[in-house]
Amino acid sequence: MSDSNEGDAWRYVTATSRPAQGAWAEKRRLAAAIRTVVEHLITADIDEADLARTAAGLERFTATLEALPRRSKREGYAETSTAGDVDALFDCSPLIGLSNPLAPPIRLWTEGNRVFGAAEFGVRYEGPPGCLHGGFVAAAFDEVLGFAQSLTRNPGMTGTLTVRYKAPTPLMRELRFEAWIDRVEGRKIFAKATLHARTLLTAEAEGIFISIDAKRFAELLEPREEPDRPPRRGA
Repeated sequence: MSDSNEGDAWRYVTATSRPAQGAWAEKRRLAAAIRTVVEHLITADIDEADLARTAAGLERFTATLEALPRRSKREGYAETSTAGDVDALFDCSPLIGLSNPLAPPIRLWTEGNRVFGAAEFGVRYEGPPGCLHGGFVAAAFDEVLGFAQSLTRNPGMTGTLTVRYKAPTPLMRELRFEAWIDRVEGRKIFAKATLHARTLLTAEAEGIFISIDAKRFAELLEPREEPDRPPRRGA
């Protein structure tokens, strides 16, 4: 993202702009390293001995993680649509979270009443040869549209998501999202978005989000409160 796209565009703080220190910074660092490991594991020509040695090391690290207690309360939100606050932290999001190794991650920002996003998807997201899997296209749209509708300050959950695939979406190239609110009808929030690879329109989407009241939102948060305990093996 160039400097010309920043400045006043950053009206809302997103996961990519929150500074991290201490263990939080190291968690982001580890997540980035895991992304690289997964990407190279798929394509690299690795001999059996190196694979066995690396697998053994990761198994030891996994055993260490499994023995640790879980946090009783997770910080931030996993997705933008139901956060209820566009200033919220989304570090655990599987699509924009810097602390989640599943995330590409997508970088989001606003300009006026529009939401923009940028991401590069590697081979771990491949569907057709050299192209982004259509399911990940849909998931990315859901996140970007969810962020757009959250700007209404009366956000909701996805009711329907319609994706029209215009052309194959390439891997290993910066993709650009653009989303905006089309209209609001009662509890229904209609949002639209496009996806481009450079000048090529590869997909477009429309989402209908159903706003939820404060009580229902509070109910969604309740299952997040869990006692500190190690996870069950095999769960």
